[in-house]
Parts: sequence; C-alpha cells; structure tokens
Amino acid sequence: QVQLVESGGASVQPGESLTLSCAASGFTGSTYCMGWFRQVLGKEREGVATIYTGDNKTWYADAVKGRFTIARDNAKNTLYLQMNSLNAEDTAMYYCAATPWVYYGVWPPKNKYNHWGQGTQVTVSS
Repeated sequence: QVQLVESGGASVQPGESLTLSCAASGFTGSTYCMGWFRQVLGKEREGVATIYTGDNKTWYADAVKGRFTIARDNAKNTLYLQMNSLNAEDTAMYYCAATPWVYYGVWPPKNKYNHWGQGTQVTVSS
C-alpha cells in the first residue's frame, strides 16, 4: 500500500527558508494528486500546494503563492515543498498526502485524499 513519510520540519526564524520532503512508496501506475497540507492545533487542516503526477500541473493556496514551491523527483520517489520567506503564520504541522486522480480541470477536495503521512512540525519564531 501507499506509504508517505515526511521529514525536514524545523524551527526557523522569520524570513528564512526550509524544504520539506515526503518519501513515497507503494504507488501503482495510476496518476495521482500529491499535496501538502498544514494544520494548527484547534484549526482545520488546510491545503497548501498540490501537484498532479500526470503532467506536473500545480496548485497553491493564496497564502503561499510566490513563496512556496511544490516539486517531485520520480527517480527518488520523493515530494518536496520548498518554503521561502517564512513567517509566523506558516507555523503548523505539515502533512504530505496523496490520492489517485485524473485531472480534468478539478482538484480533489481534502476529503478525497486517502493516504497521509504522519506530519512534520514547522515553527517560525524570532
């Protein structure tokens, strides 16, 4: 079955950069959407960025556009989230997720993601 393992979370200062990684295994030949989500204690989990494995099309939440970049390395079966210009509002637990998907102009809602990692903590504080 699909397994996702995140790493790279850390405590950083405002303005710094950080790259999260998600090691993936167990995927079949189907196309997927793979995404990064984040959650602050007491709040709903929110989508941050998504990539479609069929053509590497991407989506970003407005709050991170221009600062975060999602990418994947097929050879290493790894998903990345490059985060620049971090601020306190980016503090959260970050989760990697995946779902089989065929993109016809619609991204999958959060509740369609059926594979999740355990999360990695990002803290931005001075």
